[in-house]
Amino acid sequence: MAAELHPCSGKLIGLSNSNRTAQRNQPVQEFNHGLVLSREPLKDRDVFTVRIDKKVNSWSGSIEIGVTSLDPAGLDFPSSATGLKGGSWIVSGCSVLRDGRSVLEEYGRDLDQLSEGDHVGIQRSTHGELHLWVNGQDCGAAASGLPTGLWAVVDLYGKCTQVTVVSCEPPSLAERDTERETVEEREQEDEEEVVVCGVREGEFGGLTSAVNLAAATNGTLEEVPVLPPTHNRPDKFPNNLEPETVLTEHQLFDVLNNAIVSLYRSEDNGGGDLGGGGIGRDSGTGSRGDRGSSSGGGSVNGNSSDSGGGTGNTGSVNSPAGGGGARLGAVTGGMLTNDALLFHEKCGTLIKLSNNNKTAERRRPLDEFNNGVVMTNRPLRHNEMFEIRIDKLVDKWSGSIEIGVTTHNPNNLDYPATMTNLRSGTIMMSGCGILTNGKGTRREYCEFSLDELQEGDHIGLMHKASGALHFYINGIDQGVAAAQTPAVVYAVVDLYGMAVKVTIVHNHNHSDRLRRNNAIMRALSPDVGRPRPAHSLTPDPDTPDRLLFHSNCGQKAAIISEGRTALRPHATDDFNHGVVLSGRPLHSNEVFQVRIDKMVDKWAGSIEIGVTTHNPAYLQLPSTMTNLRSGTWMMTGNGVMHNGTTILDEYGHNLDRLKAGDTVGVVRKEDGSLHFFVNGVAQGPAAWNVPPSVYAVVDLYGQAAQATIMDDVDLPPLPEDSSEGPTVMSPSSPCSVAGGNSANDLRFHQLHGTNAVITNGGRTALRQNCRSEFNDAIVISNRCLRDGELFEIVIQKMVDRWSGSIEAGVTAIRPEELEFPNTMTDIDYDTWMLSGTAIMQDGNTMRNNYGCDLDTLTTGSRIGMMRSATGDLHYYINGVDQGVACTGLPPEVYAVIDLYGQCVQVSITSSSGPQDNSLCTSNITERSFPIHSPVAGVAHRLHSKHGKNVVLLGEGCQAVRVGGYAHGIVFSAKELKTDELFEVKIDEVDDQWSGSLHMGLTTLAPPELPSCPMSGLSPSLTQFRSKVTWLLAGSEVRRNGLLQRQNYGASLDRLTVGNRVGVKRCSDDTMHVLIDGEDMGPAATAVAKNVYAVLDLYGRVTAVSIVSSSVLEDAGSVKAPSLSSDSCSEGEEDRTPVEGDEPALVPNTVMAFLENHGKNIQLSHENLTAARVSSYNQGLLVTAQPLPRQQLFQFQIDRLNASWTSSLSLGVIGHSPDRLNFPSTACCLKRSVWLLQRDSVFHNSLKICENYGPNLDTCPEGTVLGLLVDGNSCLHLYVNGMDQGVAAQDIPTPCYPLIDLYGQCEQVTIVTNNVATVGGEGIKARCQGDMEKADMVDGIKESVCWMPHPEVNPNKTCEYQALCSRFKDLLTLPDGYFNEDAKYNLCYCESCHKLRGDESYYKRGEPPRDYALPFGWCRFALRIKPHCDMSNSFKQWHIAYHGTSVGALRRTLDHAQLLSGTSSIFSVSPVKTEGPNGYSEPEVNSSNSLPDRDREVPRVQLSPTMRYSGLEMFAPKVQFRDPRSHCCHQAQVGFQVCVRPGSYKVGPQTLGAIEPLDPRFSNTEIEWITKDQGGTLLYGLLIRVE
Repeated sequence: MAAELHPCSGKLIGLSNSNRTAQRNQPVQEFNHGLVLSREPLKDRDVFTVRIDKKVNSWSGSIEIGVTSLDPAGLDFPSSATGLKGGSWIVSGCSVLRDGRSVLEEYGRDLDQLSEGDHVGIQRSTHGELHLWVNGQDCGAAASGLPTGLWAVVDLYGKCTQVTVVSCEPPSLAERDTERETVEEREQEDEEEVVVCGVREGEFGGLTSAVNLAAATNGTLEEVPVLPPTHNRPDKFPNNLEPETVLTEHQLFDVLNNAIVSLYRSEDNGGGDLGGGGIGRDSGTGSRGDRGSSSGGGSVNGNSSDSGGGTGNTGSVNSPAGGGGARLGAVTGGMLTNDALLFHEKCGTLIKLSNNNKTAERRRPLDEFNNGVVMTNRPLRHNEMFEIRIDKLVDKWSGSIEIGVTTHNPNNLDYPATMTNLRSGTIMMSGCGILTNGKGTRREYCEFSLDELQEGDHIGLMHKASGALHFYINGIDQGVAAAQTPAVVYAVVDLYGMAVKVTIVHNHNHSDRLRRNNAIMRALSPDVGRPRPAHSLTPDPDTPDRLLFHSNCGQKAAIISEGRTALRPHATDDFNHGVVLSGRPLHSNEVFQVRIDKMVDKWAGSIEIGVTTHNPAYLQLPSTMTNLRSGTWMMTGNGVMHNGTTILDEYGHNLDRLKAGDTVGVVRKEDGSLHFFVNGVAQGPAAWNVPPSVYAVVDLYGQAAQATIMDDVDLPPLPEDSSEGPTVMSPSSPCSVAGGNSANDLRFHQLHGTNAVITNGGRTALRQNCRSEFNDAIVISNRCLRDGELFEIVIQKMVDRWSGSIEAGVTAIRPEELEFPNTMTDIDYDTWMLSGTAIMQDGNTMRNNYGCDLDTLTTGSRIGMMRSATGDLHYYINGVDQGVACTGLPPEVYAVIDLYGQCVQVSITSSSGPQDNSLCTSNITERSFPIHSPVAGVAHRLHSKHGKNVVLLGEGCQAVRVGGYAHGIVFSAKELKTDELFEVKIDEVDDQWSGSLHMGLTTLAPPELPSCPMSGLSPSLTQFRSKVTWLLAGSEVRRNGLLQRQNYGASLDRLTVGNRVGVKRCSDDTMHVLIDGEDMGPAATAVAKNVYAVLDLYGRVTAVSIVSSSVLEDAGSVKAPSLSSDSCSEGEEDRTPVEGDEPALVPNTVMAFLENHGKNIQLSHENLTAARVSSYNQGLLVTAQPLPRQQLFQFQIDRLNASWTSSLSLGVIGHSPDRLNFPSTACCLKRSVWLLQRDSVFHNSLKICENYGPNLDTCPEGTVLGLLVDGNSCLHLYVNGMDQGVAAQDIPTPCYPLIDLYGQCEQVTIVTNNVATVGGEGIKARCQGDMEKADMVDGIKESVCWMPHPEVNPNKTCEYQALCSRFKDLLTLPDGYFNEDAKYNLCYCESCHKLRGDESYYKRGEPPRDYALPFGWCRFALRIKPHCDMSNSFKQWHIAYHGTSVGALRRTLDHAQLLSGTSSIFSVSPVKTEGPNGYSEPEVNSSNSLPDRDREVPRVQLSPTMRYSGLEMFAPKVQFRDPRSHCCHQAQVGFQVCVRPGSYKVGPQTLGAIEPLDPRFSNTEIEWITKDQGGTLLYGLLIRVE
């Protein structure tokens, strides 16, 4: 048949070259619709072969090939070949699909891995079998039973974009007869020759060739490394290895490679030793390769017998029985049968089997977590690998897959819910431990935890002939799990928890291990078939022992320059698979040092360096070296990792900050310590007890693209002792604490359990690997507890993984003398612990049902221990004494915390130790000072030369296209400086046109244009050719109109009114485009220096205005803002400070920002103002001067950008920032940093406190934030002059204020006024003077609830208040009921009330009575009657709250007071005037005989707190849909009312509640009842939304 393609094809296909070449159009925009078929049906034995011409890296997947019975002339082409039905067989990747459904998952070569130039063919044999051919090699039968009349199918899918048909003819004679010749030659072999056994791959697990190499002398097989099977084989095998045999270099190499593969296969299947018996040969002459062989009495099905002969399934066996020999033939015969390992049909109740019982899946994975047990269909053979691949996980449950063996026959087993429930004959690996019959026998079996594996990971097990059980994780042997196991065991898999779906893997990841086989081949036989490399493991003694890279490297890496240089050739396409190792182990004290030659700016992360015990010749290289879980130490970033786990967080210079030309090095000293070098500077010891004979490792990760070994430079001297170099503290080392006798010096001791980590200067303890480890995390106090001293911790993190939780107590054992056990209750002397509700002494329960249960505590709960002067032990839960737990404690005891089970992290609270008033929150509560920063004028202008349809307005700041859709080109007035951003905002669009704005840079100088605009400019920027121009049009980057790049970023065609677009030329000669402030990355390279910004008002965009300014602004054009204040706000507390309350006055240090800052920061106004000029991060700032003690450093938020989420963070850093390499955000700083972010406090990126102060993300423009370190080294946050209390302790000296202009926050200015003295007299005098005498009660200024200050709600952007306002609008209440001035509305959400500094309770009225602020509610001020508005008597009324229903709102507002007969949920019922308490329940028969009106009055229930009035019984919830977000919420309503004193009576709550409803009000006085209709006045409508 003709080697051509059918003219009918997929809709994106273009044919050429006489219909022999097919190309998929738009290859980077579309990945499918690339189907082509052969012109004619295939003839039997014809191989339809195509060559892959082009591939792109934009997609996953690649070429697919197969056959179909569908005639292309009438075919409705689907998007891909897998969509073909009606008799279609397609090979996709390494799977075979019939009519779109998988029939074989592991077959042949992986088509996705083929490269340009590779050949792929498809064939129907005369027996009706489908064969795949790759580069001239038959991959075996992929399917059988194919009909005749099939067309070849090729799908140009994913990466594959062009193919060419090269032939359509039968294979060559040599290829057809290879197998037959091999069989014929086999009969002439003797026992010393190489035997080749052909098998049909599609029928026997994918084995395509095997060469068994036997020793000639003693008949035994030499021990070789474990190798997996491979699919590759030579075109023709030789019949012997005699010297006269003529073999090419590649033939001999392939023969020996396959010999090793065969030995590995036979060893895995029990044929590791060969006795004196001969090797059986099959006498059959068939060509299908389905013959078995046997020897030594073996049979083809693998069941051995003691008889002297064996029988094959197609031919007789001629070899005699061997006496006492091992049965290699028997094993081989068994291997070639169809008795493959599959899942047994009987399985767990929720299991669904598929893929010929190779795939198991748990049904309803989001509803059920167990009943997912599956077993193999037969027992495991000795040395047989059982391996599965994790296909699917769900992120809902704790725990994951478990795997092991059992003696139970699946036919007779009553399957349990989980296999660990089985109490006999079962060994399971669970997590990282081993369970035998459901009980833990090895807690730490391996470095891996099954719970942490991901989709695609492999898990295997092998039952050795010795009886030992081994587990394998991603092909790596984890060692002996059990030494003696029964002879007959079945493999078992428990799809538990997160694990949902697995598949049995028969070929053991052949594509990766083929490369490993070749590496082993080169290492073992360097002289066979190949020249010896210069860096062989057995170097020539005449050559120097130079350090070079080993040739076995990562998949995306390459070794050049004779082994001296390693690189990732396609570094911009992938960021990992760049691991390279040294060719030999390092000598002691030998420095391995590399220079970074090349970097790319596309990825995060950079070079990583370290050592490993793994020989590169045998190592299956991971994608990144930190994934290796054994024998590996790596420096990554500025931390150190051992076996993938971080052991040092803050070690040395950050490798991610290195540039091209920098050097990194590593050395192992004779004492076993490991040191790293950066640019020749020793970073200090990183690890100890590193074994000898380690290989150096370099991981070309992320930005690092090329590195060269430096062996011809002067190496830095080794430090003689570990004290040299920078000081390094492990995560378990406590920071030094000054003042050991101070009252707040309680810390965790540096000695602790193996799984515990101490951070935050000894105040925080956590358990690492919390989902795989539940104990070994005991921590102890650093000193003895004093009498009456409280040691209190707060639970910060828990996991829902284990049973049991934290245990706490005391011990008389010194930490230095304590051998930390698994749990503290294992100690049998001098120890008292509380576990759950049990008090235990020396491991024995001495008392049950103590006053609290530690297992019920949750995150945020506080636990304290105190030894009294009389020797009693008391526990405190959330500050409440639980009573005496035990007596007779010795005088010196240490506090002990066991982070057991669910409890993961705790921190010591400030309540620990004797009470210390110096740490109390300051009571000075000055309010916000509105600062109005002048807005800088726009510095950029547009040039007067422009397109003919453009008109410039606003002195060149705005451009408008007045006609047509084109001729809208405009330029910047001046050349752009390096890194200067030119940015415009879209003002108008016209949707009648298509297309949009174009923007870029040009070398054309507008002054050179002619005066007449229409004669010098093109209609569109894409047609501009007169000068070199780089532009972005849509998402395409063009240079002089020629396409340079596609899919650059967000398309400009999608922009609309309000979007911003900017362009700049960077210092590395690249053009960057920014959309709404976000840098899209480099768009073009090699951009000239003298360029102007150019944009084209094309299509939809008709008007833009400039929003950027010049890089070089006049420093004096904008003055620094100043503080001002008019009055105090509502709800503030103004107590006259007593002597000693305020920090001592200190001379103010003038503060300014440091010139070293984040790369997106621009400073101005003598370094007092900082602005982030692009993107949303890279905005870190520090001050040039350290912060003196007692001096308040304040700055104002000048500008916010609502386009981003989150906002600024601030804090202090404890080391000099002069040479600090600033990361992208402050949370990446991990050395001596205290950071306030949102409403949390972080120390070295670890959260140490929650719910501190207001949420900084909600601070509006004009907010003044401040930092102060007091005399006790405590850090305070000030918001609008108000102290938020102690945020952190033990702040070092010196420290520098730190600000991160992140997200919404774009500009801040340092406040230079004299505001360092907290609570200055002038401010207090103004606040005091504004208050009337009647508002002062006992020295406390009362809030004037009906006259809030305009600035009382500083958070003008509160989303909660906006949501409540939208709900109010849905109620359709008349506007006349509400105060017209919205400034009187007040939000009491957490952020708003913290920003105002509201206290929880205030006094009001005459006589004064407490009321609580309605935290969590939002108040909308109601219009007050004019005669009540300014009445002095009205100011003496009390404040109360009334909950009601939505349906009662309108009637209540109509009457302007709470009335009887409303439909409120509150009772409005007649009561008798007399009674023991002045109010009584209504009579039982009141409905039948109502009393006289003059003896009964209505009652209305009120409360001084919304914690009572806001209960759902009083204020029922209603559901509504937010019109903006379309999310459903629940809302409640109520009223804030003023109540006339004497018009109500105080009584108990009527709900039957036992627990206190409000800590300030007793349950016996929380309900007020009024009987006076004129005694209440509505002040505000309250709304709460959930």
